[in-house]
Amino acid sequence: MQPSLTQLISEIKAAKIFRRNKKNIEIKILAALLYFFGLSLRRTSQFLSLFEEISHESVRIYYHRLKIVIRTPKKKKRRLIAIDETKIKLENKQIFVWSAIDVDTMECLAIWASEGRSGFHAYVFLREMLKYCENKPEIVVDRGFWYKWALNRLGLSYEHETFGRRNAVEGFFSRFKERVKRFWKRFPFNSSFVSVQSWIESFMAFYNYWRCLS
Repeated sequence: MQPSLTQLISEIKAAKIFRRNKKNIEIKILAALLYFFGLSLRRTSQFLSLFEEISHESVRIYYHRLKIVIRTPKKKKRRLIAIDETKIKLENKQIFVWSAIDVDTMECLAIWASEGRSGFHAYVFLREMLKYCENKPEIVVDRGFWYKWALNRLGLSYEHETFGRRNAVEGFFSRFKERVKRFWKRFPFNSSFVSVQSWIESFMAFYNYWRCLS
């Protein structure tokens, strides 16, 4: 379970993730959440500046740094995980974003960007997802050929489904794609692969935080 707002503020202060504390912690959290929900960096900055001056670069920093404090999923026994991947653009290059959703809790366990989509990429991602599982849960995937070798290699049982139990990860990607549409389905000019990975990790953190509070 994610911490309450009061707990989150305390943890941010204790972690000292911001060198300067001229802005209220509440404003920093609100800025990151507004950006997560779809406002641009500049629109978030303009809105919050009605109350307290804040730059769009500050909003970007808050969004990327706060994920350090928002807790990652706990390692525990899990029954069923839905896996999927989607395409996005980094300037003129196509990249893939992988996601794993616990069907019972609806939390995102892992998110990862890769330049390719193969059995090896699926294997790397599944190993990352297993860090949050005490057991080997059943996996639900579509019929992408890149999954079979990786799942067999890791000794994971799996089922192919188009709908049904895969709706959990489809719902996550629906919100993810809705947010990325604000970039016209591609990340801003001069974004690096590292910054994209940081951005999607922040998206996962705020998604889990929002899901627990809603």
